[in-house]
Amino acid sequence: MNSFEYAAPETESQAVEMLGTHDGNTAVLAGGTDLIRLMKRELLAPKRVVDIKNVASMRGVSPDGDGVAIGVLTTLEELVASPLLADYRSLADVVDGIRAIQMQQTGTIGGDLCHLPNCWYFRNGYGLLGMEGSESVVELGDNRYHAILGNDGPAKHVNASRFAPSLIAWGARVRIIGPQPRQQTVLPLEEFYITPQSDQGKTTFLEPGQLVSHIWLPAAGAVQSATYEVLQLQGLDWPLAAAAACLELEAGHVRDARIVLGHVAPTPWVSPEAAAALRGKSITELSAQRAGEAAVAEATPLSDNEYKVRLAQTAVKRAVLRAAGQLEENL
Repeated sequence: MNSFEYAAPETESQAVEMLGTHDGNTAVLAGGTDLIRLMKRELLAPKRVVDIKNVASMRGVSPDGDGVAIGVLTTLEELVASPLLADYRSLADVVDGIRAIQMQQTGTIGGDLCHLPNCWYFRNGYGLLGMEGSESVVELGDNRYHAILGNDGPAKHVNASRFAPSLIAWGARVRIIGPQPRQQTVLPLEEFYITPQSDQGKTTFLEPGQLVSHIWLPAAGAVQSATYEVLQLQGLDWPLAAAAACLELEAGHVRDARIVLGHVAPTPWVSPEAAAALRGKSITELSAQRAGEAAVAEATPLSDNEYKVRLAQTAVKRAVLRAAGQLEENL
């Protein structure tokens, strides 16, 4: 690990000021569950690490206008415990799938949203695109966990966030502060993620000197939601595929729907096709199945990951059935 400066701000303005040094070669430390690993492997070598854990305004869940604001330092355990999030079932589904008490107690929602790809080529020094010279080692090598959607460009990794699909399905927005003092930007979480086109590219909207401070969710109202993750192990594991569903039902039929897939593309994958397959229909095994089929109709699997097409289809089907209260939970 390279040497670095350590800074511990206590306010948002201090955090922005401390990040705006060393030509932006700085890093944010929240829970630290991933940053330290990346620094030890010298995949990141910031000149300054800004530890934001003492910025009280970035922690907790609070009412905010006609919705709810979640500070990025809020732990997964705190998310589940908050009565303000009791009606956002899809978030609790994600926490339930993270089967490690340590991660639930120390992992933060902001850290999850900004988690860099778990692609083993990236983690072993081949860059974001997994290139060796002009050749893609992802396409030539073991790509069983890589993208099946949105992979027509050079990026083949999958977005690592477990909460992004459910939050995007809810229409979440993120508040970004910096790089100038008192500067803030609010944008839909869906627009926060970027598919890099080069190893010098980025995976999120964030520029040097910026950080996410809060996530905003609209009021839950009568929306029914769920997340379904396909996990290979019973213990701590990353999903092979996931889907989140938000459904608005009227007289037993779907008035509106929002379906977002995770771990199948370089960004969380919004599927208007799956939503369209549900509108006007009642939720049944058949309609949920057809939504899953629509979600993966344009999939382009790589040499070793065609199995993920079926898993993603199943994740959509079960997320829809779970949101409607029709999933047998012993599956």
